[in-house]
Amino acid sequence: MAEVTRKSLEELTALLGAEHVSIDAERRSDFSHDETEDLRVLPDVVLRPGTPEEVAAVLRWANEHEVPVTPAAARTGLSGGAIPVHGGISLSMERFNRILEIDSANFQAVVEPGVVNQVFHEACREKGLFYPPDPSSWGSSTMGGNVAYNAGGPKAVKYGVTSAYILNLEVVLPTGEVIWTGANTLKNSTGYNLTQLMVGSEGTLGVITKIVVRLIPYPRHHFTMLAPFASAEVACAAVARIFQAGITPSGLEFMERDAIDWTLRYVDGVSIPTGPGIEAHLLMEVDGTDEEAVLREAEQLAAVAEEAGALEVLFAQTQAERDALWKLRRRVGEAVKKHSIYKEEDTVVPRAKLP
Repeated sequence: MAEVTRKSLEELTALLGAEHVSIDAERRSDFSHDETEDLRVLPDVVLRPGTPEEVAAVLRWANEHEVPVTPAAARTGLSGGAIPVHGGISLSMERFNRILEIDSANFQAVVEPGVVNQVFHEACREKGLFYPPDPSSWGSSTMGGNVAYNAGGPKAVKYGVTSAYILNLEVVLPTGEVIWTGANTLKNSTGYNLTQLMVGSEGTLGVITKIVVRLIPYPRHHFTMLAPFASAEVACAAVARIFQAGITPSGLEFMERDAIDWTLRYVDGVSIPTGPGIEAHLLMEVDGTDEEAVLREAEQLAAVAEEAGALEVLFAQTQAERDALWKLRRRVGEAVKKHSIYKEEDTVVPRAKLP
């Protein structure tokens, strides 16, 4: 693979303009890592294209000169996908930050990859629509990164992960060709399913420049509960009992005692029982459009949790309390990273294998 030379920089500057080509040491350091511990590789240059045509021009140039390209955005991932392991070009998608359309009639939206997940979520909510994938980093992670990693989040337990909501993608291939991978329809049986091939590919097959997503009606009613347990084993067994009872929560999060103690140092306004005899908690939530039906499901969930060993089940009484509980959950990873000897990683454990 070729290096980026002075002549290369001149050619790239001609493609994008000097303000979007950087070899600044601090800027390169920013793009040398994601949230993975102890993994850093400096790119030779950071580029900031602003249109699909500019992305295509960069990829054609890189393909011709055999210079590696690594797409990157917020770099909040935990699998090293945004790290330029071979140097070369870090292709920042930060300028692709527009919500192009939210189509209430067809329950679809078109967004650019640099749009922050939470910003998009809130824009949809204002129109009575819902985009469920909500990774813990939703306040900073971008839609393009979420697609590239097939991100999930707390809502995945009921609604599924990113791949369930992607209808079509505009992608620039390594040759510079710009393609659409599918169609803006729920059903499309024509040809190979290139859309799902791209989802989760971590930028190895092409650079995503537009995303067409499927939306659903916003679930207006929520009940959020916190259940303390005497041990992690009992809490994990309760998870199985909940699903066996035919309940599918919109959120079901396990938090052990140390993680909560560490996280409470960084989150104000949260009251959680952490006294003697409490070693774990389940954060539980149900949602829907019919308030009475959601309340019945919440009461059933609370009853099953208590039968399974919960010491009590506390209901969030206000939206502020609900937001505080979820803020606590979303900060757990950051707190553990600061206080634990273990590295922060994304792991998946089958429910049957929980303690």
